[in-house]
Amino acid sequence: MKRSFKSLFSFFSESWAELKKVRWPNRKELTNYTLIVIGTVTFVTIYFWVLDIGISAVIEAII
Repeated sequence: MKRSFKSLFSFFSESWAELKKVRWPNRKELTNYTLIVIGTVTFVTIYFWVLDIGISAVIEAII
């Protein structure tokens, strides 16, 4: 049981040390990344929506 707590403490200690090495984005970078993600998701959503409408129209024409 003592070994289990020691390894758990070691895990959190090493995780905290790794998080200190991370380069976190500043506000401007974070805003840009967020806008890129929102734009990409919007584009992909519209692309698949148009594709779905096209495939539905083809299937309706066949049936």
